[in-house]
Amino acid sequence: MAKVILKPIGTPLLDPGSKAGVTESAIEEKRAKIKQGWGKKYQERVRAKSKLTVWERLELLGSPVYPIGTFVDTGSEDKQAPAAGVITAFIQIENRWCMVIANDNTVASGSWWPKTPEKIIRAQEIALKLKIPVIYLVDCSGLYLPEQSKSFPGQKGAGHIFKMNSLLSNAGVPQIAGVFGDCIAGGGYMPIISDKVYMTESAYMVIAGAALIQGAKSQNLSSLDIGGASIHVHISNCADFRVPDDKTCLDHIRQEIAQCNSSSIDYYRNDTQSSKPRFSPDELSSIMPAKPTESYDIRDIISRLVDDSLFWEILEHSGHEIITGIAKISGLYVGIAANVQGLLPHPEKPDQKRPGGILYKEGVAKLATFVRACDSDGIPIIWLQDIAGFDVGLEAEKQGLLAYGSSLIYANSTMQTPFMTVLLRRASGAGYYAMAGLPYDPVIQLSTCLTRLAVMEGKTLALGAFKTRPGEKESMQVLADRIESDMDPFKSAGQMDTDEVIKLSEIRSYLECLVECCYQSQNQRRIKNPRIWSLHDLEAVMPAQAGIQNMSPPARDASAGWHDKSKLDSTPITGQAIRAPLEGMLYLRPSPTEPLFVEEGQVIQPGQTVALIEVMKCFHPIKYEGSKPEKVVKIHATDNQPIQTGAAILEFH
Repeated sequence: MAKVILKPIGTPLLDPGSKAGVTESAIEEKRAKIKQGWGKKYQERVRAKSKLTVWERLELLGSPVYPIGTFVDTGSEDKQAPAAGVITAFIQIENRWCMVIANDNTVASGSWWPKTPEKIIRAQEIALKLKIPVIYLVDCSGLYLPEQSKSFPGQKGAGHIFKMNSLLSNAGVPQIAGVFGDCIAGGGYMPIISDKVYMTESAYMVIAGAALIQGAKSQNLSSLDIGGASIHVHISNCADFRVPDDKTCLDHIRQEIAQCNSSSIDYYRNDTQSSKPRFSPDELSSIMPAKPTESYDIRDIISRLVDDSLFWEILEHSGHEIITGIAKISGLYVGIAANVQGLLPHPEKPDQKRPGGILYKEGVAKLATFVRACDSDGIPIIWLQDIAGFDVGLEAEKQGLLAYGSSLIYANSTMQTPFMTVLLRRASGAGYYAMAGLPYDPVIQLSTCLTRLAVMEGKTLALGAFKTRPGEKESMQVLADRIESDMDPFKSAGQMDTDEVIKLSEIRSYLECLVECCYQSQNQRRIKNPRIWSLHDLEAVMPAQAGIQNMSPPARDASAGWHDKSKLDSTPITGQAIRAPLEGMLYLRPSPTEPLFVEEGQVIQPGQTVALIEVMKCFHPIKYEGSKPEKVVKIHATDNQPIQTGAAILEFH
């Protein structure tokens, strides 16, 4: 009988000093500001009508609440719409995860702004993929007319919301609407296809409001007269139930959710329960370097996200720039695919290393194989991205890396199992696509405050754009600065290029919610018993192949260089040398204004960094790996100059 054997992963945190936490304060500050809507004045205006604000409604509806699309900010030149005037969030109600879509009634009476429809549609798409109930808390006075041209006509304009209503209904996904106030034009259409529609006494649904009716037909009527609960519950049958106030409406919505199919989460846990990681997720901000040029051990990240910090690594003998495997989150099986940083063994050249954070042939093939197996077995996949792109150059082209990449793209594009993407830090070039970026329709894409989403870094792009015009340094710097500002994660979230920016310590809790959503509904997708997983077949076949190829997993300290007596270049060496394990740009000092790492005549200690090699804008520390102190007798390399693999950096006795 095939068994899933999970093994410990990760190491304890030795240095508790945070490297990234200082930048995460911006998340809380922005959230607090957005939560205020248009401010206390408008909140009091809502309460004066005996209604609750949108956040008061959400808090009464259920807990916990995991918002998405928080930082979508749109509006006109003189008016902004925080969160696009609508809150979308996962909320657990009666032990069932739901997608809640709620108009912010403190922002222009819940009007739809240019990105409001797109944000609502995105939430509906997520719910459709996961087959979780959708709840609409409607308090919407229609399109914000001064900006109508940006929200009315397009493919993802307001009308597509109603198509999504229909697709959700067609798929059997429960939809429940509560109408709390203004519900004009598009706001009036949205609740109608829901399975259950509740209206409060202060609510109305109309194709056109009283002011427009008076102008068009000279009829002096109130909106409640035209389309209040008395009309739509008792006459038109456009609503089902009439309730006195907001709180009562929310109580009834919860009762409706309680009557939906019960959650299958415990069934798929197979008598196990959710367990916390052995290492705290709060330590993630101390592990992740804020600078994208610094490396870290991805295993230490995974160990702070998965239950009990246990992991089954799959295909570990190949594609060392990628780690793939199985773990549990909230007691439920998930696949994990992540980029590995640092210097890694070259599969065909034992005397060389190559940088991680880049996709090579072996890693791409490994990902495609893993994805197809998880898809066959019905295992949700979590992608942890920190990637600089694909390998480039003659070797990559001769190996047919483009074709291997196309195979992976095909696998990602056709998989049926749910998958989620987390952009830990870099998300660059075609690597962003290959690692299941947003264009490949993950259920959701999360970013952190460190995320840098772009084709390439600003400096690299500017150098390429201006290499034929060396005299235009000022213009080059302007371009570099603009590209850097475009890579701001909040700007990406504002443009809906990512679904949410969260703190590193929140990744685990968001993943718990998402993984539970993947398993909540039964009979919606294939979910195999672990005994018959295709992954077991892979493990049975691949070790034999790995033995033939004589490939082994990388050492834990994958960022270190090595020393050697052999003369790999023409430099005359009388003692031992520390040599470049890969080609790139060599730096003998931490920065241009700081002293050299080591100087001739200095004694170096085991583990001491002696140089940096930059490859694709990632700096790899080269360390002395000897077991005892040694004296540097000569530095052979030149600072800030290219260096070839095997060239001597320094000589010691």
